[in-house]
Order: sequence, then C-alpha cells, then structure tokens
Amino acid sequence: MDSQEFRKAAHAAVDDIIDYYDNIQDRRVSSDIAPGYLAKLLPNGPPQEGEKWEAIQSDIESKIMPGLTHWSSPKFMAFFPASSSYPGMLGELYSAALTAPAFNWLCSPAITELETIVLDWLARILALPACYLSEGEGGGVIQGSASEAVVTVMVAARERYLTHMAEGLEGEEKEGKIADVRGRLVALSSDQSHSSIAKAALIAGVRYKSIVCSMEDDLAMTGTEVARMLDTCKKEGLEPFFLGTTLGTTATCAIDRFEEIAKIAKIWPQLWVHVDAAYAGAALVCEEYQHLTKDFEAFDSFDVNMHKWLLTNFDASCMYVKRRRSLTDALSITPSYLRNDVSDSGLVTDYRNWQIPLGRRFRSLKIWFVIRTYGVLGLKVHIRNHIELGQLFHSLILLRPDLFRILTPPAFALTVLTVVPRVKATPLQRDIAIKGPSETGVNEALVSDDLTPKTTDEHLAEANGLTKEVYELINARGEIFLTSSVIVGVYAIRVVSANPKAEEKYLRKAFDILVQTAEEVLARGENGGA
Repeated sequence: MDSQEFRKAAHAAVDDIIDYYDNIQDRRVSSDIAPGYLAKLLPNGPPQEGEKWEAIQSDIESKIMPGLTHWSSPKFMAFFPASSSYPGMLGELYSAALTAPAFNWLCSPAITELETIVLDWLARILALPACYLSEGEGGGVIQGSASEAVVTVMVAARERYLTHMAEGLEGEEKEGKIADVRGRLVALSSDQSHSSIAKAALIAGVRYKSIVCSMEDDLAMTGTEVARMLDTCKKEGLEPFFLGTTLGTTATCAIDRFEEIAKIAKIWPQLWVHVDAAYAGAALVCEEYQHLTKDFEAFDSFDVNMHKWLLTNFDASCMYVKRRRSLTDALSITPSYLRNDVSDSGLVTDYRNWQIPLGRRFRSLKIWFVIRTYGVLGLKVHIRNHIELGQLFHSLILLRPDLFRILTPPAFALTVLTVVPRVKATPLQRDIAIKGPSETGVNEALVSDDLTPKTTDEHLAEANGLTKEVYELINARGEIFLTSSVIVGVYAIRVVSANPKAEEKYLRKAFDILVQTAEEVLARGENGGA
C-alpha cells in the first residue's frame, strides 16, 4: 500500500468508523454467535498474494462485527464502561504513525516528556496531593491496565519491605534474612476489592489475605478491620507489606475508609498502601468528590483508568507513586545495550524502570488530545451527566418496590438491585436485610450447580434464583447488556450507563425491560413454571 492508496483507505476507514458510531444503537449490543464461529468464515491460511483494501474492509462488517460486543452502545450497561472518543482515536492514529518502543528518553524525547506533563495535568485535575507530581519525589506513568499497575507497585512494595528488613546486614546474613522474610510476606485487601490484587500476589510470589467487609459499613474496608487483620498476621508470624484499598469497588462502587486507613499507615510506615480507583477515580474531576483525596498523602500509590470513564480509548491506566525511587530501585536493570550518556546523567526519566515491560507505546498523545479537546469543564460535564442518569435510574427502581430492592446505595452511576419474590415472608426477609454471611446462612465458598450462592435462608435462595433468571433472560434477548454479581451471599444485577452515548431514554427502556422481564418470571413461578 503506497501513500495514495493509504489516503484512500484511511478516508474509507474513517467514514466506516463514523457510520458505526452514528448507528451503533441500532445493533444488537451483545454478540450471539457460537464459540469458534470465525474459523468457519476465514480461510485455512493466509493469502499468497496481497489483497486490495476494499476486500479487507468488507470483511469487518461481514465477519468481525457479528462477533463483537458493542461497549460504546447506549444499550451497554454492563461491567464498567470502556470509553472511546474521536480525539482518543486520533491519538491512536498518530501513535501508530509515530511508532517507537519508547523504553527510554533517548528513543524519542517527546514521548517521555509529554507523558510526564499530561500525567501532572491529570493529577492536578483529580486534586491528588502534590507528592504525586513529577516536580517532587513522585510522578505518574501510563500502564496498560489497573491490574498491571497493581502488579507493578506490589513488586516495588515487596522489594522496599525486604530491603528495610535486611537493613544493616551484609553477605550471607543479609541473604538469609531476605529469604526468611520473603516466605512470610502477605498482601492484604478487602473481600470487595478487584481480583487483580489476589492475582498480583500470585505473580509476586507472596501470600494473600482478604479483609471482610459488612453491609453495616456499606461494604467499605474500615480502619478497625485493617488493624485487626494486621495484628492477626503478626500473631501468625506473617509479614504484611502491602494493603490494597479501593475507591469504587467493582460490585457496588463502595469507598474504603481512607481517613481511618491513613491513621494506620502512619503506625505501619513500611506497609505500602495502594488506592485502586480504576473506574470511580474519574469522578475526582468534579469538586464534589475531591474531598476523597485529602488522605492520599499518607499512601504510596494511586491508579485511575482514563479508558473507563474519561473518554480515552483503551489502554490508558494512569498510575502515580509518591516516591518514584521505590519503583526504579525495584525494577531497574541496565545492560550495556541500554546504557547512554543522557540516562546515566540522571537528568531524564526512563519509563522502562517504572513498569514490567521494556517497550511502551505513545499513549500520552491520546490523553493530551482528549484533555485539550474537552477541557476540564467538559470532563466535569461528562461525569456529572452520567451520575444524574444513574440517580434517575435509581429513582425508577424505587417506584416498583413490589418487584425490586436496592441492595446498596447508588454510587458513581451504578445501581445494584435484586428481584423480590412473591412469597409469604417476614418483613426482615422481604427487606433482604443482609448483615453478613452468618445472618443469611450463606457459605461464600459454596455455590449451587446454577452458580447462585448456597444458603439456608429459603427466601434469599428464592430471591437469588429469580434475580439470576431475570438477568440471564434479559441478556439472552440482547436488547440491553447487563452484568451480575454476588454480594455477601445475594445474587444481584448491576446497571451502569456511563459511556458517551448514554441517554435518559435508554435507561428508561432498560427499566421497562427489567419490569417486564421480572413480571414475566414471577408470573411463570406463580403458574408453576408453565
């Protein structure tokens, strides 16, 4: 493909993309193909001679589109959003054209320096403490995902802790001490935190323990429970070195008690505290949420995904550390072929020492384009619009207490609900007043054959089964796409509409679908499943 052919193909591709976004609401939101569908549509091997772009482009619609779930559709209300915007796409286009592995400053100075600048911009927009800015000892770096970020900081935390425990020792005595402590290291987080923390512990070769959260605390991790777990670990001969906290848990968008945890961090200075704000951290662009960052100076790292709720295409996970040397001390390896006078001078940042991979893409371009195109005010409007839509949906659910119960307070555009059985029950049961596993009779480690949690509470078991049936029926029909979760033994439906195409009419439609499907399932139950 020469330059003129590329010009023609690029125009055609852009037109195709615009048509896709302009009409995305008319497509079925989730794919309904069977596994292995694509192998049946493609040849057994590659073409021996090159094909024309027109032939390649036509296969996007006929072969690829049927197997896509459309995350940018206003009918997509599952998981958390995966933002996309035209400025972000342009950033990806330029990044592809200005290709460079960018593992150090010398590879392309602009790639490194723009990343430092835009991440400082974002830190100020989010009201992060000054300790996370590059002008001090801290700074930001773009990672591939929040999961990648937590692995990175956990490795840094491990090495910082081991170095501290072996301080003043030399030779075999030092190695022996490190080996002894390494085998007793344990990472901690709440039982509501993302599974990436447990996976990071697996990758880092350390133990992992979860801290139980209760409905009385809105499923937030409290300082009291953290302190209890730390004491328990010490009594068991373990060495807690890492604590993962969350601003907006995956299941319910709960917020851990940062003020209480900050006090504990001062007592345990070698405990690395990380804030996972992958989705809900985007709301920090709005002043009404910025009080949440006031205790972050006591913590060691913070991460937010711009590719979730801030209009930036995947991948753009923005990770900040209070002391960048903690990263570079743990991750720096410089063979002769990577040495250069500029890096050796210490006057520049080499981001390869802030991450697990060596190479990296020019991801800061799309962040730069998005922030400049929308401006800070535009980002605030974007977030507040979705929060208002979430409050609207919550108000609609409250209109039908005969069908639905809100499990947790709505937060960050997310509503979590269950279906109410039409059976005789005590007021306590009908309210599904869940206090914890012991009060619901739920064993979280056990699930039934249909993947609903096992429980001795017959009314809760009925509610779980109905909620699961409603959820699966809605997704099978494909008018909207939702996700479910199990929260302290309760099977629940999550509804979050926070992509740029979200509108009130689609949330009202989602409510109508929930009502119609719940009534259908409940009526079927009353008629004996007929």
